[in-house]
Amino acid sequence: MKTFKESKWALSILNLQKSDGSWGYFHTLSNPSSQNPLTTEQALRRLEILGFTIEDAPIQKAVSYMQDCLTGKNAIPDRREKIHNWDIFTDLMLSTWIHRFTKSFEKALITGEKWKHIITQAFRNGIYDPKLYAETYKEIHQLPPKGGRLIDTANFYHVSLLSGFLDKSTAQLFVEYVLQHEKGIYYIYDRQLSVTPAIFQSKETVRYLSAIELLSAYKNSGCRKKLAFVSEWINNNKNNEGRWDLSAKSKDGIWFPLCDSWRNAENRIQDCTYRINNLLQNLL
Repeated sequence: MKTFKESKWALSILNLQKSDGSWGYFHTLSNPSSQNPLTTEQALRRLEILGFTIEDAPIQKAVSYMQDCLTGKNAIPDRREKIHNWDIFTDLMLSTWIHRFTKSFEKALITGEKWKHIITQAFRNGIYDPKLYAETYKEIHQLPPKGGRLIDTANFYHVSLLSGFLDKSTAQLFVEYVLQHEKGIYYIYDRQLSVTPAIFQSKETVRYLSAIELLSAYKNSGCRKKLAFVSEWINNNKNNEGRWDLSAKSKDGIWFPLCDSWRNAENRIQDCTYRINNLLQNLL
């Protein structure tokens, strides 16, 4: 797999990594500064796209930091949010990001098993049942009947983490639910995923493809057919050379750019084609 580990984008992020393995705040950049211009999540997402894996020292250092936070040896410095149970949400966030780089950390696996049970129960009647979800959520997390706001299931963390846990039947129901969810995947894309973007050359398409990339992880659960319409749409938007160009508008600092500069349109087309080809391979 091609990587961009020596790009100026990667080096600029690595230069900001702190001695503990973090980049400062984990989830919310509530007080940005020149010392903390991005969150640990933002750094990890960008580095992953640039080709970094658990084999790379900066990722090993970050994963070790997250493992310490998950086990209580350390704590993320973010301000506790009040919109939901912050401890449960933090556990979910950390477990998700650890699991994206390594599948061997026991505490993250325990978190995945908990959410597997919750989601499996929510879909046990063949359709998402919010009442069953709420009941199981509170039971598993030992919360009182009115124990705070629930975490919506159609978000980056659940979709990313659960691909390795759900059984085939539940995975298919879950993917269909996410595809039809009016607000897409929270934190990634805020529109219904069963409807492709009207304008291909746009940042909206970049966010859309990022969401589909998450769902493509469920392909071994029999979900390929559910995503076939995306492959068709992508292929219908090739240029005359059989490649893709999302235009300069698609530069978002996360998915793109990959190479050091888009001043040359050929570099941009190469980046776009590389990312889209990888996604299409995941959809096969």
